[in-house]
Amino acid sequence: MALSNTSVRIIVSIIAIPVVVGLCILGGYPFWLFMMALALMGYYEFVGMTKQKQVYTNKPAGFFAVLVIMTSVFFWSVDTLDIVVGLFVIIIFWELFRNKGSAISNIGATLLGVLYTGLLPGTVVLIRELYRYNDMLYPTGGYLILSILVSIWACDSAAYFIGSAIGKHKLFPRVSPKKSWEGAIAGFAFSIIAMLAMKYFLLDYISMTDAVVIGLIVGIFGQTGDLIESLIKRDAGVKDSSKLIPGHGGVLDRFDSLLLTAPLVYMYLKHFSI
Repeated sequence: MALSNTSVRIIVSIIAIPVVVGLCILGGYPFWLFMMALALMGYYEFVGMTKQKQVYTNKPAGFFAVLVIMTSVFFWSVDTLDIVVGLFVIIIFWELFRNKGSAISNIGATLLGVLYTGLLPGTVVLIRELYRYNDMLYPTGGYLILSILVSIWACDSAAYFIGSAIGKHKLFPRVSPKKSWEGAIAGFAFSIIAMLAMKYFLLDYISMTDAVVIGLIVGIFGQTGDLIESLIKRDAGVKDSSKLIPGHGGVLDRFDSLLLTAPLVYMYLKHFSI
């Protein structure tokens, strides 16, 4: 007898969550390779969605660019901005020799995919590496990544269940018809509550202000990241970014909130906290 989609989702979650938690805490090369894999799979999914719009993304250049960006954020000897500029030049130069479809659409989609699935996930690695030298005491950066994920999960769950129960005012019907303002407000509140709880249990090295600010970022931009991915999928005419994760859709479906949250958390920590 075939398992229902809900059963598959639960089984995959039971297996995946401990693995993700373990990688966050372990850090180093295993966590970097995990994020590298997610970034490359995310770009693969993005390329698949652009095909629905008859856009010919430069796949070799895009995969190479994501690989280089994810490597540069882990090995501090290379400046990421220099890398991005160099890759931009390579991609637009390469388009001269392709003569396939619209050059503007091809270049735009390739660069968007690289930034969306390469640079944004790279900031997750940067957050983890901010606290690299504290790992001999305890995995500080890993606990922070884990706490951000818990805050995102709390936000998503509250938005879904409370929105389903009492949601009456549509949030963004053009992009995601089922989301409501009531659910979004509940998600916003629970993201802050979750970060405050994580500060109490795991993040004693950050201030109360830091916890609230990170919760605010998750509550606002985590949900925005979800809407942005929904916008891309709606434009491409697909329900899921892919079928890579049984019962869950694709990598972009599962990590869309983190993609927009991580760079803002990283910039906040780097410029205002650490």
